[in-house]
Amino acid sequence: MLVVVLFPGIGLGQTAMVSAVPPTPLQVVNAMIAHEDDNSAHKDTYEFLSKERSVRTGGQVWTERVVETAFGRVRFLLAVDGKPLSAEQEGAERGRLAGIVADPEAFLAKERAQKDDEAQARKMLDLLPKAFVFDNVRLNEGVWTMDIHPNPEYSPHGIEERVMGAMSGTVVIDAAQERLMHVEGRLPQDVSIGFGLVTVKAGSHFSSDRADEDGHWRTLHVLTAINGKAVLFKSVGKDTEVTRSEFHYLQPGMTVAQAVALAESYADGGS
Repeated sequence: MLVVVLFPGIGLGQTAMVSAVPPTPLQVVNAMIAHEDDNSAHKDTYEFLSKERSVRTGGQVWTERVVETAFGRVRFLLAVDGKPLSAEQEGAERGRLAGIVADPEAFLAKERAQKDDEAQARKMLDLLPKAFVFDNVRLNEGVWTMDIHPNPEYSPHGIEERVMGAMSGTVVIDAAQERLMHVEGRLPQDVSIGFGLVTVKAGSHFSSDRADEDGHWRTLHVLTAINGKAVLFKSVGKDTEVTRSEFHYLQPGMTVAQAVALAESYADGGS
């Protein structure tokens, strides 16, 4: 299911202009969203270490070396629940990657069809200016922190907005760079959808943490825990946690085959 008025950034050699009138919470949020939008329009090429527990991993914790490119993510599985792959498992993984090299178009089509694991955080970011009100706004050591609550005047569209727009939480923004550092939301009470056909339970929550990694803002941690019930007692929800580290930035223009070779090099002891 799951969640970013343009304020130009301050370049090198420029002096920050301090307004006599403090910005409103909405101005701070809109400036941050503008920077996130600008950044998302430029796809960097980099690789990182990922630890993920999700439906994709069958509820296990997969440790993977991931090469992020303009065409998608090439992954090499290194360990499952902290245990290195057996020789048989590693052979199967190399076979899977060989299949990607042999048929890159199929890989590209699959990548385009998949939902990014940051989609919930992005959705929440888009909803912030219209679906929430802000209070308890404070600026401390160059960081804006504000609490968010549902805007009673906003009418949500679709199931995702119904659930996310009913959450209360916190947004944390780097004041100098106007970039998102943290966003979280939690349902204070059950949300009934479709005349009671689906109920998303109170306590369902998500969070996303981001930081400046060598001049590039990256998502370091995403947690999504949506719990609910549908008619006939069928469970519905999403339970995902992803942690990323060890970012290294690469030259743009990498091909699928080059990304596969780089990902495989880590299993061979490369760096």
